[in-house]
Amino acid sequence: MSTKTKKQEYVAKHNEDEAPKEMTGSGMLIQALAKENVEVIFGYPGGAILPTYDEIYKTGIRHILARHEQGAIHAAEGYARVAGKPGVCVVTSGPGATNVVTGIADAMIDSLPLVVITGQVAKSVIGTDAFQEADMLGITMPITKHNFQVRSVEEFPRIIKEAFHIATTGRPGPVLIDLPKDVSQESGLFDYSKEVNLPGYQPTVIPNKQQIRKLAEAVSKARKPVILAGAGILHAKASEQLFEYVEQQQIPVVNTLLGLGNFPGNHELHLGMAGMHGTYAANMALHEADLLINIGARFDDRLTGKLDYFAPYATVAHIDVDPAEIGKNIETQIPVVGDAGEALRLLIAENGEQADHAVWKADLQKMKSDYPLWYKQEDEVIKPQHLIEKIYEKTKGEAIVTTDVGQHQMWSAQFYKFDKPNRWVTSGGLGTMGFGFPAAIGAQIAEPQSTVVSIVGDAGFQMTLQELSILQELNLPVKVVIVNNASLGMVRQWQQLFHGERYSNSLFPIQPDFVKLADAYSIKAMRVDELKDMESAIDEMLAHDGPVLMDFRVAKEENVYPMICPGKGHHQMEGVTP
Repeated sequence: MSTKTKKQEYVAKHNEDEAPKEMTGSGMLIQALAKENVEVIFGYPGGAILPTYDEIYKTGIRHILARHEQGAIHAAEGYARVAGKPGVCVVTSGPGATNVVTGIADAMIDSLPLVVITGQVAKSVIGTDAFQEADMLGITMPITKHNFQVRSVEEFPRIIKEAFHIATTGRPGPVLIDLPKDVSQESGLFDYSKEVNLPGYQPTVIPNKQQIRKLAEAVSKARKPVILAGAGILHAKASEQLFEYVEQQQIPVVNTLLGLGNFPGNHELHLGMAGMHGTYAANMALHEADLLINIGARFDDRLTGKLDYFAPYATVAHIDVDPAEIGKNIETQIPVVGDAGEALRLLIAENGEQADHAVWKADLQKMKSDYPLWYKQEDEVIKPQHLIEKIYEKTKGEAIVTTDVGQHQMWSAQFYKFDKPNRWVTSGGLGTMGFGFPAAIGAQIAEPQSTVVSIVGDAGFQMTLQELSILQELNLPVKVVIVNNASLGMVRQWQQLFHGERYSNSLFPIQPDFVKLADAYSIKAMRVDELKDMESAIDEMLAHDGPVLMDFRVAKEENVYPMICPGKGHHQMEGVTP
């Protein structure tokens, strides 16, 4: 009796003979996905994409049925972040396609490789406002790395191959394929043997060695160097190279929000996250450095603060595979275009003379010990920082953590120390509410044996909570932790600090009973109101084999500190001490 799955049999059958075969456009798509080693699709069917779903039924390729297309695209993002492979999302035309726009924009700004297939009305009625027609090329042009509309079945294999190539090379990003229904039903020869040939798209992978030497020389002369380690290191799978280079040169490291985990959070040279809610040591390192080495980060506004005050004493080196990022926001003296891993390998090989950083490192360690992250634990109220600290302790820092955007996101970044890459899944650049929970589903699909904890706010969770159906259907052991402060926490904090405490539509006096809601999906759930019950509840959550939803009622008026207020620089942080 064969032990092969239906998909394995399908792939084996179609790999037996590489000669071109006659098949429909939908057949070509599924065959191409098999050749690209796609193991799972996240999606939602509808009229224009039905021929493709018929092929999915025939072949048995794994498909995760979301309950809303936004859930599907965010799950694909979570999968891509953790698996290091492109996430694939398939939806229908019109509203099905427009429902994934937020996720595509999110993936674009955070450099996540996605291949998104949207159904489209037949070619003969495109442009006539046909039923469920939307111009997805026009809509997604600014938010995709590239997009295609398939005009003939003959060009479909080439388009699919190019889509995966573009999504996964250079700076990763989302690629959209708009598939008219009639093209998916037409037949043609499937030939996937041709190499990708894109003369206008040739990302630089190997950096210029002269620029590497220039950077190595700058390092040997610097007295106050610091490395800003961004998500580009994770995309390049270069965490080991970063560690080796830091150990060789003894340079302190600060992380961007999305870079967390690319360098061990408990390492002596790690200063924490920099930026608006970064640590005092990390931000002051950027402010006082005489050499700033940015590896795979964008210099976005939440990191830099007011540009006039950013790294005023530093020679800036910037390593990035995307040349458009170098010099875009911050003037750069040593530009290095190329893959972060390749650049680090070349820097390690240079083995440049190590300058005397002893005083600099000692000063930074003193900042780190004198001005740690803090919170005041009072009475029996649950402080959100304490909650996340305990989750970190009880998971031994080994869980995959996903979040939405806002206060809970910042507290998670501050108090959950990431020692390994690809354990941190969050919406950085776009700041998407509703991202965290479906992203956790994708992360759990990518790593079935890992503990996945989705730390979300009470507001953001309500945007995509319908995906609880997936947990119920697949018995996915995702642990959902609602940090419930009955408000749009970060909005409330800004209204308190900058809008005269006028809380316009940011407080939630009425909420659903989250425990009853989970019970409706047959998912274990608990509400925790007091500190004395917090630790045992976390233990019970982590011990349960299946999915769990936890409603932790935390201090409602707690704010995220430290903070760089708008128009301020790293040296002007507020809330550094209690």
